Amino acid sequence: MNVKTDHIFRLGHDSIRINGSQNIYIDPWEVSGPPADLILITHDHYDHCDPPTVKALSGPRTQIVTEAAAAAHLKREGIVSPITIMVPGEEIEIYGVNLKAVPSYNSNKNFHPRANNWLGFIVTMDEVSVYHAGDTDFIPEMADIKAQVALLPVSGTYTMTAGEAAAAALAIMPEVAIPMHYGKIVGDESMAEEFAAALKGKVKTEIKAISQ
Repeated sequence: MNVKTDHIFRLGHDSIRINGSQNIYIDPWEVSGPPADLILITHDHYDHCDPPTVKALSGPRTQIVTEAAAAAHLKREGIVSPITIMVPGEEIEIYGVNLKAVPSYNSNKNFHPRANNWLGFIVTMDEVSVYHAGDTDFIPEMADIKAQVALLPVSGTYTMTAGEAAAAALAIMPEVAIPMHYGKIVGDESMAEEFAAALKGKVKTEIKAISQ
C-alpha cells in the first residue's frame, strides 16, 4: 500500500491534526482549527496538555483521551468534554477510530519517567494507522509498534535525538516517517533534515511544514 499523508498536519512542536472521517488532534498546544471529534493528550506537561487550547477546539462531540495526570489537570481547569483515561497496552474504539496506547518514556534522562505511564498513541482511522510517539527516547517497545506512518520526536534534550529517532524508525519500519518536536522550545529544522538524511534509501520520510 502506498500510504498518503496529506490528511496529517503538523501544527508546530508535536501538535498534530489528523483529518478524515473524524477530526483528531494530538497534543494541541497554542493552535487553532476546526472543532475536534477526538483530542489525544500524551502527558500533562504544559506544551502537550494545554487547557485553553483544548477548550477552544472542543465542540459538542469532542471526546478526550489521555493519561491520569493530564485528565486531572483538565478537569481542574473546567474541561467538561468526556475524558477517557488510558495506560500503555490498552486499546479502545471511539467514533469508529481505533486507539492503542503505547509506552512513551525516557531511558537515559529523567524528564518523562517510565513509572508515570505516559502515552504514545497508534491511531487507526480510514484504514490508515498513525503512530504518535509522544515525548520518548528510543525504547525497546518500539520494536513491537506496527503503523504505516510514524511521527517521531527528533530534537533531543527531552526526547530522542535525530539519530536516535532514525534508529527508532528503522526498528518500526513504517511506510512513512515524519519528524516532530522541533522548532519551538528546543530543536530546529536542521534536526528534521538530519533525521531524513539518516533514513535516505531506507524509510521514506516527509518533513511537514507547519499548518493551521
